[in-house]
Amino acid sequence: MASSEAAQRPTTTQGRDAGRGRAKLPTGPRGPHTSRARKVAANVVLAVVCLLMLSPVLWTAFSVIKPTNVAFLNPPAFTFTPTLDAFVNLWQTTNFYQYLGNTLVVAVVSTVVALVIGLPAAYALSRSPGWVSVALLVAALVFRALPRTAVVLPMYEISRSLGIYDTTLALALALVAINQPFSIWLLRNFFAAVPKEIDEAAMIDGCTRFSMLRLVIIPLMGPGIITAALFMFLFAFQEYLTAVILTDVSSATVPVFIATQLGQTLPLLQQAGAASLLLTLPVFVFAFVAQKYLIAGLNSGSVKG
Repeated sequence: MASSEAAQRPTTTQGRDAGRGRAKLPTGPRGPHTSRARKVAANVVLAVVCLLMLSPVLWTAFSVIKPTNVAFLNPPAFTFTPTLDAFVNLWQTTNFYQYLGNTLVVAVVSTVVALVIGLPAAYALSRSPGWVSVALLVAALVFRALPRTAVVLPMYEISRSLGIYDTTLALALALVAINQPFSIWLLRNFFAAVPKEIDEAAMIDGCTRFSMLRLVIIPLMGPGIITAALFMFLFAFQEYLTAVILTDVSSATVPVFIATQLGQTLPLLQQAGAASLLLTLPVFVFAFVAQKYLIAGLNSGSVKG
């Protein structure tokens, strides 16, 4: 009996050694060359995707800097002398500066008002976990999901009855009402990521709810506020349907101006392309400068919900 057990022990040990040997076997070629090749392939794929996404903007840019007689040839001409006549004519023959000023005023005013209203509202909803806050958030989401025409047409009647039709004030207030639900949802997630213990410590030190929000909570939410402000600004800066319904001449924005140029003569079509680039360029610059705050804000808002 003892000899049989002794005979079985080496077999078990050999099995364990064999198992360890199998665990140490390499699973595949993983060297620095393979890792570098994967990075290069990923970069190439990303570059192709970015090029495809930017191709309409690049095509518009090439069409704008071409002379008018070769800008819309079929097949297209790739050899030409660049010119800025489209931009010069846009500033000299149209009131583009007025449209651009209206667009900036509406975007800035609607962003500031949306933050002034959205910050305390989102804070209150984040600190009130009852069914009332849930019902308000769902109602805001439903309002944001409604077709734009169902919201803008009543605003048109209201602005006419109040005598503020075709003003930047009416357009800014309408955009605040349309985009406010999104800002409240976004800011509410940022507030929820702030621990409630900070509120309790501030109230122990004698802060009221309003002073605590203004002096303690809001300074902690810099990236989140910048993120919400960036989205609100971009939504208002590029809005077309609301602007074309609530404005006529004096308060028209750049998207409305671009739409009036389409279907016209080739010089006017080139001017529309130049206006599109001038409308797109600030967005690219603004997003590039604020990208680190945007990423930090989105990350901080995704910690707690």
